[in-house]
Amino acid sequence: MAKALSHHELSKLIGSIYDCALNPERWEDALAGIRDALNAQTAVLHLNDLSNDRLLIYRTVGIEPYWLEQQAKHIPEIHARLIEDLSTWPSLEVPHVVSRHVPRTYLGTSRYFQEYLKPQGLIDVMSFFLIHTPTRLAGFAVARHERQGIITEREIKLGGLLLPHVRRSVMISNMLDISTIERAGMAEALDALACAVVLTNERGAILHANRSAKHMLRSGGPIQDVHGILQAKIPSASKELHSAIMLAAQDEASIGKTGFAVGLTEPDLPPVFARVLPMAGGDLRAGMEPAAVAAVFIGNAPDEHDAADMLATAFGLTLAETRVLASLLAGHTLAETGASLHIANATTKTHLDNIFQKTGVSRQADLMRLVMQIVPPASSTARNTKDTVTASDTGIPHRGSS
Repeated sequence: MAKALSHHELSKLIGSIYDCALNPERWEDALAGIRDALNAQTAVLHLNDLSNDRLLIYRTVGIEPYWLEQQAKHIPEIHARLIEDLSTWPSLEVPHVVSRHVPRTYLGTSRYFQEYLKPQGLIDVMSFFLIHTPTRLAGFAVARHERQGIITEREIKLGGLLLPHVRRSVMISNMLDISTIERAGMAEALDALACAVVLTNERGAILHANRSAKHMLRSGGPIQDVHGILQAKIPSASKELHSAIMLAAQDEASIGKTGFAVGLTEPDLPPVFARVLPMAGGDLRAGMEPAAVAAVFIGNAPDEHDAADMLATAFGLTLAETRVLASLLAGHTLAETGASLHIANATTKTHLDNIFQKTGVSRQADLMRLVMQIVPPASSTARNTKDTVTASDTGIPHRGSS
């Protein structure tokens, strides 16, 4: 039976995950830590093309080269099974565990299990989902050997604790120009990034603002410098931002329990969000600015059509509800949405009520917050090309990249 992780061990593991936000080449080390913590044989970080049955990105630990090559022939079956199961999945926060969610009768006839997993002695697989759209699936997964036994509640609970940190690290990476960071030192690279980045201490005092952040501060953007302290123009956003910074200062493991993004703009303005990356832990981040406890990354909301499609998949929205959601995410009022879609105001309101009921929220502001929990953000200079996904788009590095 696997021993419980100490607080120090958990903090160290989470620190290695957050280091990957700034240097994707560290994912193998982080995956090795996740694998060991979950008492597994293998661990993978992946981005799948569901339409064409391809693995676009695949970082692994614990899998021999021969079996990496063999897996390609089983991708169609893996995708078909996941698509079927995810069509009725309750939440992206719930892991998919083979021993719990795949019938034994299926395992007995599955070529993937009989020809790929079984010869390696692998008897169970647990998958956590980061991104899920009709055409893309990203996540991380671990597989257990027969000597380790099937997945238990311990691994499900621990994996659930790690999930928000992995998702946050991947999403922050998506806001960065990773190639810029790879070419330059970390501190210098911040100034070359298109998105705004502010380093703060535990009080929120501004220690460093990159060029984009300085421009935002000078131009009356959604953030401001108030006597050297980073503030949002909206008081409630400032309070939430500073709560996240304080959590980052106290214990970066706790920040995973907070929302993934802080909304910085009023509902009638184009949405801008801040994400907080803890800086005190991990050898990579702590070396950038020793006094900094948090790096605040500020970027735009995702493309409204991609975001609406993702929520439609996750919560079973109808086509009409998805169109209404996309219009609202674009910043249109309910009346403007009805007019643009040529439907009555009462019908538009009915669609919105259905969206609220299915997603479990009661306000449009909470709906946008839910979007930011599920959908990776677009950087301020990112192209909005639908269904064009690369390693830099997701923050997940290509296998074999240097």
